[in-house]
Amino acid sequence: MSRTLSAPVTVAFDYTRSTGPVLGRFLSGIRDGRFVGARLADGRVAVPPPEFDPVSHTATADFVDLPDTGTVTSWTWVSEPVKHQPFDRPFAFALITLDGADTPFLHAVDVASPDEIRTGLRVRARWGAERTGVITDVVFEPLPDTADGEGAAPSSTADAEALTGIVTPVSLDYTYAASPEESAFFRGLAEGRILGQRCPACRKVYVPPRPACPTDGVPTEEEIELSDTGTVTTFCIVNVPFMGQKIAPPYVSAYILLDGADIALQHLILDIPADEVRMGLRVKAVWKPRDEWGTSIENISHFSPTGEPDADYATYQHHL
Repeated sequence: MSRTLSAPVTVAFDYTRSTGPVLGRFLSGIRDGRFVGARLADGRVAVPPPEFDPVSHTATADFVDLPDTGTVTSWTWVSEPVKHQPFDRPFAFALITLDGADTPFLHAVDVASPDEIRTGLRVRARWGAERTGVITDVVFEPLPDTADGEGAAPSSTADAEALTGIVTPVSLDYTYAASPEESAFFRGLAEGRILGQRCPACRKVYVPPRPACPTDGVPTEEEIELSDTGTVTTFCIVNVPFMGQKIAPPYVSAYILLDGADIALQHLILDIPADEVRMGLRVKAVWKPRDEWGTSIENISHFSPTGEPDADYATYQHHL
């Protein structure tokens, strides 16, 4: 059997959220080079400030500016940092209780080895030169033995514009390992062919192929080469722009039932106004130039109308 294919995959998007009046105040403080906590109903000072007091359950309203020095209460060593962590070299994550606060918060401490950090270590914030109001605008470092043990809260910048929203990049990196049947499908695409698998029991043809029929649970053993012509079953019109979008909206993403298949394949419909795409529209694959082909469904640029009459609903009603 041919070697199965695998490839690195990254799923990523930028998540935009509003901060609200409490977290927004804390992050505005980070942007302005100061820590903001909140005094709770029982007199304790918490940082970051909670939106609601955990004791009285009332909305947080009593805010406190705190010094930029504190004490490590617990820590762990990061020997192999991963992407997007505060440092690209080994460092420590620690629970740090700021002077004047009663609750610790988690942050990074810039130390070269685990011998340089301990519970009880005094640390000071090191602020970034350019700050936008995200928690990575600041890291901590040990206080020199000769340094003053108490830090001072920077002067208030209460008149500065409050931070009301942040953009957080979210990404997941993983390696996708294709099954033998999927590997055959991808290798077929590299040859300009669309391959499926037929269930020996119900005779349904699946594309992309599946190792077993989801209806009967038996292995799909027979390889079928399919036409690159098919019928639009269902579709959506994409009107909302987003980062990384390759096609200007509006455009159509549709499920296409290839001739001879029993499951629809998702792809783009172009070369027709978006508002003219419809169920039953007959379409044909538009392949990229051969020198751009790889082992990917992206070998097909999009599907385009064939000009044939629309398919009768009865021919695809069971494949929606």
